Amino acid sequence: MSDPGPVLGGVHLERVELRRIRIPLVRPFRTSFGTEHVRDVLLVKAETTDGEGWAECATEPAPLYSGEYTDAAEHVLEHHLLPRLFAAPHLTAPAVGTLLAPVKGHRMAKAAIETAVLDAELRAAGLSLGVYLGAVRGAVDCGVSVGITATIDELLEHVSGYVDDGYRRVKLKIEPGCDLEPVAAVRARWPELPLQVDANTAYTVADASHLARLDELGLLLIEQPLADDDLLGHAELAARLRTPICLDESIVSAAVTQSAIRLGACSIVNIKPARVGGYLEARRVHDVCASHGVPVWCGGMLETGVGRAANLALAALPNFTLPGDTSASARYYEQDITEPFVLDEGRLSVPTGPGIGVTPLPDVLARVTTGVRTVGR
Repeated sequence: MSDPGPVLGGVHLERVELRRIRIPLVRPFRTSFGTEHVRDVLLVKAETTDGEGWAECATEPAPLYSGEYTDAAEHVLEHHLLPRLFAAPHLTAPAVGTLLAPVKGHRMAKAAIETAVLDAELRAAGLSLGVYLGAVRGAVDCGVSVGITATIDELLEHVSGYVDDGYRRVKLKIEPGCDLEPVAAVRARWPELPLQVDANTAYTVADASHLARLDELGLLLIEQPLADDDLLGHAELAARLRTPICLDESIVSAAVTQSAIRLGACSIVNIKPARVGGYLEARRVHDVCASHGVPVWCGGMLETGVGRAANLALAALPNFTLPGDTSASARYYEQDITEPFVLDEGRLSVPTGPGIGVTPLPDVLARVTTGVRTVGR
């Protein structure tokens, strides 16, 4: 497998802006590892002699979804990643991963700067990210992720609104003590609704008999039921459940994806570009899954329009055959920092402009910014 797209000319990286913004969610989003009310987002802008490129770092404020978190991402970018890139006289996006390889981990931070460099390269070349990655469709089917609610009535109200909006799939967050009953209630209300659940590592293999009761509810999949490092446990669980197992947190590279598939730990994969280190590695994960006949879909991290635009380009690749979490802007924010992405019959259009195809709105960006650091050569 090779990197996608044509060979680009590269850029001369002069400065990188690390911008923190604070943007409220339209409603609290609760998972098995916590509740978010406001997004504290790190935006990365690469400034080059040929123009600029934007990216969004998908870290959370605390190291609960993964070992990475936003303050640490900003620190490692400034003190460990960017100095290595500034040392290169001429930089291409495919070279970023190689230059940063000596720094262990920090995939989300690496993904952010690689994407910003790639966006700058593509803007300079007048080429869209979708075309570069190999997109085969101009719009993608959209699903929605629904957090854990205080009551079943509240959950049904939320799901009803998303069904009315036209979303083509609904994902319910679950955890021990809040799983069978709410999922069964949603299934009873909407017998034909494409429905899946996400546990965010909240269970163990000892819960297999309990989770097997979900088999009666006709789910598309159960996502990441066990710990992220428990591939063998997922393989055991897959053998005991009829509901397909999908991996999320476990999938950190194309190599790990290959191992997970060969072990029988999953039959579906959620690709989050930030989690695997960027869109180039995400494409490699896509290719590995395609070669094994394993369908994929694009997960979400409550992105603003900057991250959502890039995810849509990825989700337009051939093996993304299931609706992802690429929801409309209004699902999360009253005012996005880019022009809003608006659902059209359950789909979102893939941006066609150069690079990721969007740029933050200056007035909105200024209003939500809480801090800016500029790092240069």
